[in-house]
Amino acid sequence: MVQLQEVTFDELKHLVSDRALTGETMLLNMGPQHPSTHGVLRLMLELDGEIIVNCVPDIGFLHTGVEKNMEAKRYEQAEVMTDRLDYLNTIGNNLAYCLAVEKLVELDVPPRAQVIRVILAELQRIASHLIWLGTQSLDLAAMSMFLYCFREREIILDIFESVSGQRMMTTYIRPGGIWRDVSGEFVQLVQDFLEYFPKRIEQYEGLLTKNPLFIDRVKGIGVISAEEAIAQGFTGPSLRGSGVAYDNRKVRPYSGYEEYDFEVPTATGGDVFARYRVRMDEFWQSLRIIEQGLKKLKELDGAPVRSSNHKFVPPPRSEIGTSMEALIHHFKLWTEGFNAPKGYVYVPVASPRGELGVYLESDGSNKPYRIHWRTPSFVHLQALPFLSKGHLIADLVAIIGSVDIVLGDSDR
Repeated sequence: MVQLQEVTFDELKHLVSDRALTGETMLLNMGPQHPSTHGVLRLMLELDGEIIVNCVPDIGFLHTGVEKNMEAKRYEQAEVMTDRLDYLNTIGNNLAYCLAVEKLVELDVPPRAQVIRVILAELQRIASHLIWLGTQSLDLAAMSMFLYCFREREIILDIFESVSGQRMMTTYIRPGGIWRDVSGEFVQLVQDFLEYFPKRIEQYEGLLTKNPLFIDRVKGIGVISAEEAIAQGFTGPSLRGSGVAYDNRKVRPYSGYEEYDFEVPTATGGDVFARYRVRMDEFWQSLRIIEQGLKKLKELDGAPVRSSNHKFVPPPRSEIGTSMEALIHHFKLWTEGFNAPKGYVYVPVASPRGELGVYLESDGSNKPYRIHWRTPSFVHLQALPFLSKGHLIADLVAIIGSVDIVLGDSDR
């Protein structure tokens, strides 16, 4: 039996001010909240009336041990667990993991598969931002926005279902390419979304951007400068809201992003409104990338979508009945997997929340020796004390939403 070590108050009192020890300020628990909110998060607040003196995040309520569980599975088996990390960026998680495996074993990816990966990753970015926009608005009492955003997200989930059979946990991207090619229906569904969604973005802007009630709740709240944001480890829209134009898709391009024409939106306010402004502008940039991807997809019609290196990628089912070598590869991959050469890699990608990195180490066997995820939500949570100090409790709700945390992304 494992004996839990008791934590004494003396070991924790450095987290609060001396005023809390005399009863001048009050200690209050905010959370743990139900998973249907922003996740199971507890904040220990030291309050002077309604003013936040200190804010101490307490995480771990959603811990799944994903990293250790992945190390107990073969490389391709482990991928299904990546969907369960940031559950609003499942395809992005798949992509990061597969890029790490491909770099480790030096596995090629056909151009058509690269294009499909980019299109799906940007659709996933839009879907994630829709959840952020809907829940952020709901937290600030703009209830209609929540319903509108989920309405549009359903269209994207229908597209995911058309290609993978699953709405969320797709595991569609595989080492060496994708599970299977997309159909003509996919292209039409994406094209319809490109025509439909711009009007919806304009509707969101009309409801919020100049709304005086919304402005009062987000302007000048949770301000962080560019230097402070970098020092806190911010990435993604939270960093770009402080004026730093850093995006992994531009700085360290992957999956052919260097071939796409798009901009990196920034804002200079460094507050909740600036982070809102960046994500709203990212909607338009993702649409630009998807539109270019559809044109590339048309040029690559009929091209392969999985690597022909059958030491790492299962051969097509049609070859199994006619080729003994294909049958052997099929049998070995699905019973033993593949052995990766000794070494380690780190691959960062741009998730909707910031830099998502995968550290993958091999000892030469058919299972990862070590997997560690560098997740933006975990890093951004540490900045809540800095962002919230001196604000009202009501402002804390807006601040938490503005950094767009997902607790599955943090508790691994």
